[in-house]
Amino acid sequence: METSARQAGFDEGRLGRITEHLERHYVDPGKIAGCQAVVARHGHVAWHASLGSRDLERGLPLTDDTIFRIYSMTKPITSVALMQLYERGMFQLNDPVHRVIPAWRDQEVYVAGEGERIETRPPETPMTFRHVLGHTAGLSYGATNHPVDKVYRALGVHREQGETLQTFVDKLADVPLQYTPGERWMYSYATDVCGHLVEALSGMPLDRYFAEHIFEPLGMTDTAFSVASGKVDRLAANYERRPDKSLKLLDDPQASPYRVHPTFFSGGGGLTGTTADYLRFCEMLRRGGELDGERILGPRTLQLMTRNHLAGGRDLTQMAEGAFSETAYEGVGFGLGFAMTLSEVGAGTLGAGDFYWGGAASTIFWVDPVEDLSAVFMTQLMPSATFNFRGQLKNIIYSAIVD
Repeated sequence: METSARQAGFDEGRLGRITEHLERHYVDPGKIAGCQAVVARHGHVAWHASLGSRDLERGLPLTDDTIFRIYSMTKPITSVALMQLYERGMFQLNDPVHRVIPAWRDQEVYVAGEGERIETRPPETPMTFRHVLGHTAGLSYGATNHPVDKVYRALGVHREQGETLQTFVDKLADVPLQYTPGERWMYSYATDVCGHLVEALSGMPLDRYFAEHIFEPLGMTDTAFSVASGKVDRLAANYERRPDKSLKLLDDPQASPYRVHPTFFSGGGGLTGTTADYLRFCEMLRRGGELDGERILGPRTLQLMTRNHLAGGRDLTQMAEGAFSETAYEGVGFGLGFAMTLSEVGAGTLGAGDFYWGGAASTIFWVDPVEDLSAVFMTQLMPSATFNFRGQLKNIIYSAIVD
């Protein structure tokens, strides 16, 4: 990518601190294998670099066309897809989800007890499209010792090969909600449910819907639920941090499950893709839903998605249950598929008005319509809470803006 920091309104020397920071503190000491990042403003790429390795075991460098597992950065794409159907008049945000998933009409909310002695009650309000888009649906990830999460595991609610989005929502019909929809915020399988809703409303498998309505129009040629055989050599290895701070190989590209086309199209976390592809998605968002003559969303729809939908305008400190998420909670709201910085003072970070998300392998992006800026950072390190890449990069990037 050609870069022009001055044209984008940055001090080139100050913006170059990104490279120094990532190499000195992460790549050189072996805290990550490698990384890639791009910063664009006013439609100009201001900074781009590929650092370190994509595969330590094979000694392969991280290159501009490296393919990454983007995990939960799939969620904004799924949310955009569902809101495209909103724009076609197929649902209203306050419509109950059971209009499309009839088996969910009799959902119950957890009260007390466990196992066969579990007590439930009807929800005060039904789960709506707004709730599943905003993680206020009463669903969870089924990963804790909460009695409801034990029901997830007992019923085999998993996103794995052999399952489909239909079998997934069928199993969820028998799981109590953890709270009345809209009452709290909990990071959850909700966006996988959004993926099912896209399939049910469009009549298309999610992978084909994404390809025809988002990826092909935007030229996102390397983004998919699996990595084609001719592209496997470009797939980065995925690592986790051991207690001794060394890296452990989690997913070898040559033996990766991403080489097999899945039966379960996880709208919550199933995609792979390149930094260049995701930048095109971000640039579409920055431009109000359009890029290179292809309109993906109407600008007013996108404005609606990136407003805070938490009850009473609250932030996540007042609404969130559980510690697992891809965002800090202070001064942060949540809309329809995106978190956003409500207050620089509250969040302790620059960029009020931005919207963003991240992925389990420490990938991040954000779009700032106020500064007319997009940023994407890719690496492959789990878990994502290991290092605060978002906060560190925002410090460097915003302090380099000089126009």
